[in-house]
Amino acid sequence: MNEENASPVEIGRLLRAGNAGFVAGCRVSEMDKPSFGALVRAPQADGYQIYGLIYDMRIEDDGLVRQLVTADVRDESVIADNRLNRNVPLEMSVLSIGYLLGSKIHHLLPPRPPLSLDVIYLCDGKELRAFTRAGHFGYLRHILRAIDLPTEELLAAHFMYAVEAHEAAGATDWPAQATHELITILRDDYPRMMGVLSALSDISPGSSAGMISVINT
Repeated sequence: MNEENASPVEIGRLLRAGNAGFVAGCRVSEMDKPSFGALVRAPQADGYQIYGLIYDMRIEDDGLVRQLVTADVRDESVIADNRLNRNVPLEMSVLSIGYLLGSKIHHLLPPRPPLSLDVIYLCDGKELRAFTRAGHFGYLRHILRAIDLPTEELLAAHFMYAVEAHEAAGATDWPAQATHELITILRDDYPRMMGVLSALSDISPGSSAGMISVINT
């Protein structure tokens, strides 16, 4: 994830939503902007903003795509045209993990979901640091209690982006603090704890030394 962007990066618009999460869509040609594990926000009225993590990205098929596949089309221009020019969206599923109300970030489920066609933005490094530094890592419980999600990989991807954002600002203590909190939350579920820590250990050691030191103790 890039450090502070000059302007907010729009990654799509909302398709459907609930308090626990929402689904946004964008054109396939713009799929290089969002990524698995990225922190996003949905601005609302009066400064209210909803934060979430992208946990799934998919492109649904349709009748024309099925026809092209079964016809074994090899013309690259036809394939490019159907990838980029048609209105089949890339769908991004987002897990709600907090919200901003006034000037305070809350690691709680939002009091109300975003609205259809609301713009969804990618959070930059400054916003990611502000969200992960707020409170006492309460948002981690939303990730850990989510059902039918790739929890371990989602946490690892989120940690990778968060570590990069904090280290860009010269802060190296966040990984150890966050990992310690995960261990505390999962202390009564040893198998799951080891699964989470195993996923975190796959993050590049060069950007997660503090986290690795906690895992190894």
